[in-house]
Amino acid sequence: MVDLRAFKERFEQLYQQSPRVFSAPGRVNLIGEHTDYNDGFVLPIAIERRTFVAGAPRPDTRVIIRSLAMAETVEFDLCQPGPVRRGSWLDYVEGTARALLERGFALTGANLLIDSEVPAGAGLSASAALELSVAYALAAIGGTPNPDRLKLALAGQAAEHTYVGTLCGIMDQYISALAVSGQALLIDCRALSYEPIPLRLGSASVLICDTQVKHELSSSAYNERRQQCEEGVREIARRHSAVRALRDISSAEFEALASRLPPLIARRCRHVVAENARTLAAARALEAGQLVRLGRLMSDSHASLRDDYEVSCVELDEAVAALADVPGVYGSRMTGGGFGGCTVSVLEREVVPRAISSITERLRAKFKIEPRFFATNAAAGVGEERGTGAEATAVENLGHTPIAGRS
Repeated sequence: MVDLRAFKERFEQLYQQSPRVFSAPGRVNLIGEHTDYNDGFVLPIAIERRTFVAGAPRPDTRVIIRSLAMAETVEFDLCQPGPVRRGSWLDYVEGTARALLERGFALTGANLLIDSEVPAGAGLSASAALELSVAYALAAIGGTPNPDRLKLALAGQAAEHTYVGTLCGIMDQYISALAVSGQALLIDCRALSYEPIPLRLGSASVLICDTQVKHELSSSAYNERRQQCEEGVREIARRHSAVRALRDISSAEFEALASRLPPLIARRCRHVVAENARTLAAARALEAGQLVRLGRLMSDSHASLRDDYEVSCVELDEAVAALADVPGVYGSRMTGGGFGGCTVSVLEREVVPRAISSITERLRAKFKIEPRFFATNAAAGVGEERGTGAEATAVENLGHTPIAGRS
């Protein structure tokens, strides 16, 4: 975990300035996978792992960034656009800065130091945590004291699209920007609005298992799934002109015409249509503390991601299967884009040790991998750190009110 006092001292040693410190969380999605880029519904929480940015202004237009995780220093000039898609982590940072400028933010040169608790490549949205922490830091250093968090989220998404080449939906950046402590957010990805859902788990907990597996197929397959959904929408719209996205058709309506779609396209669309319905039902179950119902929906989501959307992998499937017969486990599923990364489970706190042992033994025996685990509560979104010591964890995070929907 990042020691904020040591982190600030490192900045002062590097740049001979006193910094301000900002942070943004990673996320885990309880349910609603691959629905965000289909204008659908998602139910994530921000996790208690954050990316930290210490920053101070420069007298010129250069942005100099030192990453402790990458052990590398890079820079760019705000007045001299560099190449798009260098293929390095700088794409996330510079892409975010360029997107902020396009949205009217006044930026200045800055010295930045970055460190993170969010594991990269684990499906916990380390990229969004980086984008949002950098976005808030650059906006604040540039003179915007409480920047519009939705604009920051959209800037992070634009960086992914243009500079990184991932045609992601808005979920990751949105939850990193607008997360509310102790709440899941039911996000309407078309309206860009949310409903806070209290994380009513009682004696249960959210457990994340990082399989530490990442298959290279993930980036190309992600964009391919998006294209397949768009193809399905075009076919459906020929018969239902009001359909603009897969959220606009019910499961019953979809099944009535699924046979007219190419079989592969039908499977992809079936997942998204059903996942939207599952997500709305899961939000109501969580709100009511109905964990058995929530767990069943999570399990159904994993089966759909595995069989219809085909974005799971054998390691994720085994991690989920390892908990199938463990008493006190309500539900488990892969989370994130897929092809590796993490599972998320809702289970009684007293069975966490048994669940960890069950998954570890199975993954160790079958794949010789050592998974990592952590439990999490729902954390707050991006903001400025106000503490000064190693114990400081509070984040100033103002303005967390539901955004007026746009249909």
